[in-house]
Amino acid sequence: MEKIMEDVEIFLSRLSSEEKLYTEIAKKLGIADITDKFTLSGAIAEKGAPASYKVYISDEKIENKTIDEIKSVFTEAAEENSEIKVEFISDEFLNLIDDKARITADSKPRSLVHRDGELHPTVHIWMIKRRDMGVFVLLQKRAHEKDINPDCYDVSAAGHVSQGDEFRYTALKEVHEELGLDIDRSKLEFIGLKKAEFNKGDIHDNELVAVYICRENINIEDLVLQSSEVSEVCWAEIDELLSVMKYEDIPNCISLEELDMIKKAVF
Repeated sequence: MEKIMEDVEIFLSRLSSEEKLYTEIAKKLGIADITDKFTLSGAIAEKGAPASYKVYISDEKIENKTIDEIKSVFTEAAEENSEIKVEFISDEFLNLIDDKARITADSKPRSLVHRDGELHPTVHIWMIKRRDMGVFVLLQKRAHEKDINPDCYDVSAAGHVSQGDEFRYTALKEVHEELGLDIDRSKLEFIGLKKAEFNKGDIHDNELVAVYICRENINIEDLVLQSSEVSEVCWAEIDELLSVMKYEDIPNCISLEELDMIKKAVF
């Protein structure tokens, strides 16, 4: 009977030190004392073949010579033995959330976080304006190409907190990337944390969301939308939006809890 190879998943963050990178490999290979390219080469030989390695590398645009060194060792092992399979995968890494709702130092590829359903940090930013008729929120319509909730109306801007970043910095970045707006850090008003889950097929998205409002006076015509994320935007009065969501078939992934948070923060 043919032996079934299980993938060994190794996570290499470009933000990590040489010691931490080799410690990660030692843990995943189950072999102690991997400290450099020579002991790594020996460990791969000790594990033997057949073997399949998926090596995930964080996608920051920074150089890490240790990662280059590790890649060369795995590549050479695969070239010398056809039964050793190696795949290098570039991915955004996300820090994980602990049981006290704190961002930890532990990070993991985004695709695997969504596969395994681990709690991770994200941000939602609501652009709002007050008028005599009520409080208006800016809605974005998610691009058709999105994996999760395509063509649905959603929060003004949103995104994952990449490893090494924090909530408010990410919020400013997402507003810039998705709407083309540069807003002052002081204009972001934090109104609370909430959990959000989405499950469909192989996607198990489990988020801790930091929710912000921004009372910036903006014109839709001045926005520069990120086409890969946003197809269009529009203003909606909160109470009218709630009525439409309740009585009409409008494609949306808008959180009723967040709309309630906004009303409590504004009134």
